[in-house]
Amino acid sequence: MPYAVAQGGWLSLLLFVVVGAVCYYTGTLIEHCMRADGSIASYPDIGQFAFGAVGRRAIAFFMYVELYLVAISFLVLEGDNLDKLFPGASMELLGYHLHGKKLFIVVAAAVILPTTWLKNLGMLAYVSAAGLVASAALTASLVWAGIAETGFHKNNSSALNLTGLPTSLGLYFVCFTGHAVFPMIYSSMKNNKHFSKVLMISSVLCSLNYGLTAVLGYLIYGDDVQSQVTLNLPTGKLYTKIAIVMTLVNPLAKYALLVAPITAAVEERLSLQGGGRASRVAISTAVLASTVVVASTVPFFGYLMSFIGSFLSVMATVLFPCLCYLKIYNTDGGIRRSEITAIAGILMLGVFVAVTGTYTSLQQIVGTF
Repeated sequence: MPYAVAQGGWLSLLLFVVVGAVCYYTGTLIEHCMRADGSIASYPDIGQFAFGAVGRRAIAFFMYVELYLVAISFLVLEGDNLDKLFPGASMELLGYHLHGKKLFIVVAAAVILPTTWLKNLGMLAYVSAAGLVASAALTASLVWAGIAETGFHKNNSSALNLTGLPTSLGLYFVCFTGHAVFPMIYSSMKNNKHFSKVLMISSVLCSLNYGLTAVLGYLIYGDDVQSQVTLNLPTGKLYTKIAIVMTLVNPLAKYALLVAPITAAVEERLSLQGGGRASRVAISTAVLASTVVVASTVPFFGYLMSFIGSFLSVMATVLFPCLCYLKIYNTDGGIRRSEITAIAGILMLGVFVAVTGTYTSLQQIVGTF
């Protein structure tokens, strides 16, 4: 978040508010689509109900690629921060010499692995709830860093940077990119009538925490802030260790929730849904291992997250919910004209971010080689 503000300037935070509101609204559209038919249990099911087999394949492709890349970015995050916490660490593993970031990606994967074997999302809820405490503690550590060290007066006079705005928008969308798993969460709730209420509370709390983190990080480090603000914190300080540990808890707690739809899809594809625990353990382990391999070769966390937000997240978070809702409910004029106008505006915003953000992030990624 501080990096996103550094890219787009202070005024880009106004767009963050807009993105948060849009993503909440499109989340409610997914809820409406889920209620359209009792057989709908997943995001691809919504695509099937709205557009047939083509809709199912399109949503499934973007959804699974997005979740897979976010899972990879979580491992990159783990590797970068553990490397800062324990610099110079190395070890031999199965004849390979691992050190630094690659070593810690493997270590993080080993810790995450048992959580991916859980099939009940109710159990995952307790695991992912740890991320709430971690996010709040990370923000508190930034306050501590600002008071104890540099203060909140870094030279950061940029009000608006148009060239960096596509990157900022992409990163802002990543903040709210949970839509791909909303149908699974909705189906797993004891009382899914409360889904929109839960979504509202979650969106507000996340927005407050994201916004506070953005302001604090940018006030402390200004345009020098790195893609992960924890990498700016001075080595050896207690608040740095707390911040990094809390940053590490978040991906550890949420990785399993991200890959659950991927694992379920592979099981369904291979007709192994009744195959018991052994098949699930094998598939989830294979998915995790593949993300470890890719994460070990990705050096550009910020650019990867911007690409995910600009292209994949916009598709799953903005475009698909709007299009499916329109297709399902507007066949008999069941949507008010004012709502259609609002959805059209949201679609135009989504297309703009997808085109400009994807082009910018791919340019930045290519430039790293």
